[in-house]
Amino acid sequence: MAESASVTRAGALRLGTPSAVAVVAGAFTAVQLLLVPPAMGLGWDEIVYVSQVGDHAPAAFFSAPRARGVTVLVAPIASWSSSTALLRVYLAVLSGLALHLALRTWSGRFPPRVLATGGALFATLWVTLFYAPSAMPNYWVAVGGLACVGCFLRARADDRDRAALWGIAGSAALMALMRPTDAVYVTTPLLVLALATRRWRPFAVLVAGLAAGGAQWVVEAYLSHGGLAQRLSDASRIQGGLGWHFAVDDQLRGLIGRTLCRPCTGPLPHPAITVWWFALWVLAAAALVVAVRARRPAPTALPLACAATAAVPYLFLIGYAAPRFLLPAYALAALPVADALWQLVTAPRGRWRPVAASLVALGLAGHLAVQFVVLERTVQRTVDDRRAWARTAGELHRLGVRPPCLLTGHTAIPLAYYTGCSSAATGGNNANITVPAILDATRRIPVAALGTSSGSPPPYARSWAPYRFDRLHLYLAPAPAHAGGPA
Repeated sequence: MAESASVTRAGALRLGTPSAVAVVAGAFTAVQLLLVPPAMGLGWDEIVYVSQVGDHAPAAFFSAPRARGVTVLVAPIASWSSSTALLRVYLAVLSGLALHLALRTWSGRFPPRVLATGGALFATLWVTLFYAPSAMPNYWVAVGGLACVGCFLRARADDRDRAALWGIAGSAALMALMRPTDAVYVTTPLLVLALATRRWRPFAVLVAGLAAGGAQWVVEAYLSHGGLAQRLSDASRIQGGLGWHFAVDDQLRGLIGRTLCRPCTGPLPHPAITVWWFALWVLAAAALVVAVRARRPAPTALPLACAATAAVPYLFLIGYAAPRFLLPAYALAALPVADALWQLVTAPRGRWRPVAASLVALGLAGHLAVQFVVLERTVQRTVDDRRAWARTAGELHRLGVRPPCLLTGHTAIPLAYYTGCSSAATGGNNANITVPAILDATRRIPVAALGTSSGSPPPYARSWAPYRFDRLHLYLAPAPAHAGGPA
């Protein structure tokens, strides 16, 4: 009895102690809140998603490539509160929980130390820390992909594992809800493997999950975009036309903290900024070699195959870059890379083991230093840019442009949100209004056209009152008859 009680207490202690994976996920949330200010204003794309459910400003134009997943994700907060800080805290906590759940699906496929290390490697990338608390879809595709592959491996071993099958369906639906085309790229190796090995149940569940998550996007294509083929065509056009584009160098330029590199010009960053990116794929290849030699290739080869298909469109099919596009590839490669690092540390014997451990530790320390320096600079630049938008919104209010109102022209979407106005464009990727409709609006509400300091006003605004503010030209339409003029 005494021995039984002792075993029970020991078991309870082990169960009650937070796992390394849980510690990594909790630290991930804490570091987000510490290094990415929750009060940092919303960015352009975030505004498009949040404005669909919030009442801070009218909904911004929703172009063909976008999906409604982020809007669904932020609705529990954005539908009743305009607090950016509250929204970012909510997303930070949710992203930490999602990382924990995604890593847990891999239990038994890699040792706990590999799971914790892989999670930490992914969680400490500057691009992960910056976008996890943002109202953007890429992080959620990343953790969805990680969970989907983990659950698929479990279902492949036992296709009666209900939890694994539900995990496949849920994670596939999450990815498709966020970015339908990315979901297809990520899961292509899983679909091919399931067909090749005749694993019909995981195949059917995966297809069902993708269909459930992408259904809204497809229905919206027929309701608002002239059909699925037309929406795909419009999405391709907006992204510069899908086709052969060597964008590897563009992605490297983005690693310095450029959240969008379009057009992507200028010199490549210092090698200290980019070395981790090359090391990632070298270590992934090494992990694959080790796994094949150990006759356990699936847990390593499958996520790497999904990482490759997730990365292909953003490295070779579009003519611009954004670091967030590769988040799914980084998440899927993280566990094999962590496994390779542990092999480097533990495989050598005798006096070489401390040397290998020291080299790995030194490399990781340098890697973390680079990531946090880039993150700090990216955050500061972003905060400054969004404060500039807020100042411009304040100036527009001073000039009498107050809700209900309409903004057109340069950066109209973000400035309209900060001002509380509607946004509109007569051309380009966000075209949603005609010139006669703009002129008609001037008779009812305040309207302003925005331009750069080096540009000229659009033809319809040439007679409007010009103002200069913070490197922008503001052109104000004559005040409606029922409203007062600028203050």
